[in-house]
Amino acid sequence: MRPRTWVLALAAVFAVLQLASVTGRDTPDTRNYLSYAFTLRGDSKAEAAAATIEHYCASRAATARRNQSVHVLRFHRPDPTPRVMAECRAREWPEVEARLKAGRTVGLTVPFSSERFMGIFSVRPGYPVFLVPFVTVLGATWGLWAASVLIAGAGGVLAFLILRTLSVPVPLALTGQALYYVLPCGTTAMRPMAEGLLMALTLAAVWGCALVLKGRRAGLWLIAGALAALFTVKHSQALFLGVCLAGAGAVVAVARWRRGRAPGRGILAIAGVGLAAALATLLLSKLLGYPSASESVQDLLADHFTRPDRTRPWPEFLHLQLNFWVEWLRRQALEPLFVTALAAGAWGALRRPVFGIFLIAAAFTGILTQAGHPDISIWGDRLIVLAWLLPVVGVPLLLEQVLRGRVPLPVQGHTGRTPVPQ
Repeated sequence: MRPRTWVLALAAVFAVLQLASVTGRDTPDTRNYLSYAFTLRGDSKAEAAAATIEHYCASRAATARRNQSVHVLRFHRPDPTPRVMAECRAREWPEVEARLKAGRTVGLTVPFSSERFMGIFSVRPGYPVFLVPFVTVLGATWGLWAASVLIAGAGGVLAFLILRTLSVPVPLALTGQALYYVLPCGTTAMRPMAEGLLMALTLAAVWGCALVLKGRRAGLWLIAGALAALFTVKHSQALFLGVCLAGAGAVVAVARWRRGRAPGRGILAIAGVGLAAALATLLLSKLLGYPSASESVQDLLADHFTRPDRTRPWPEFLHLQLNFWVEWLRRQALEPLFVTALAAGAWGALRRPVFGIFLIAAAFTGILTQAGHPDISIWGDRLIVLAWLLPVVGVPLLLEQVLRGRVPLPVQGHTGRTPVPQ
């Protein structure tokens, strides 16, 4: 079969497997994104609140029903769906109604929480805009599922395209696509939150880097477009990725200068686009009045602004930061899959030194995101999930080196010459 057939088949298998859980993936943040999408399509705040709460409570009820069905003491009890639905509605509606009656109708999100907390989501229109056609045509449940499948599927396809751009054989490029689906990337991308779109756009920027290193200037437009889109989805990721790409370009340029070589226009161009994006993100965030880093720290330490602001937030934040990483390393030592996968991915990435540095830089944004919010209680390590992009692309590169000379790997367009590492 043609490579595109295999790519579509893998994506289709992944999509079919996701039918195992159409509901039950929602988180409290899903309410904010979904209500934003409903408001964008023209619903009133009351209508958006009603549709969002109904969907969210149904998701909670579905989870409760599944959990009870396998509970060793409660599996024979009546279906908990009516009770959970009633409790959820009673918990969600009163506060929303009170805020709406008090005039909290400004902005595009339903006031599920304090105005300061909702302000964090009001500056992230990218994901809600993406959701609008899906929830309009398919409704909340199937619309969110279909949007998540498309985002997750696209992430795997982008991993394949990156590896094929690097002339990796088709079987190993398909391995990268499969890794994206089976590692936490796929699981996180399927959750109705912004992380899946963040990973897909970050992979698009990495693909742009690969194209530029192959001499294709269209890659620069792809990088710039991905960074611009990231600003609308989560502007901190645009900042982190821009800084990391600029830093990676600087590292490569300095290394080449020290060896008496020119850095290369492509390297400088990638670094320039990254730096420009980082500066533009800082400037636009300031001009648009986006929440500052200090506001984010207060959100963390004051439990989403439900407690009084801290008088000395930064010393407390640094203290928590130290405690977090000590505990994180302890847990990784007990279950070292993640750090092992990172090490293998970095090893494979550095088989292509120039590209590998840009890949490592993009994956490092996951570490930065986690460092910006050192909350060990967040389920599924979703903040650090961008770091999993390193093994997704790096492990197939490592396998290529291991298998080279041992197993004949068909490379499309192979000329018989040994390729030059990039």
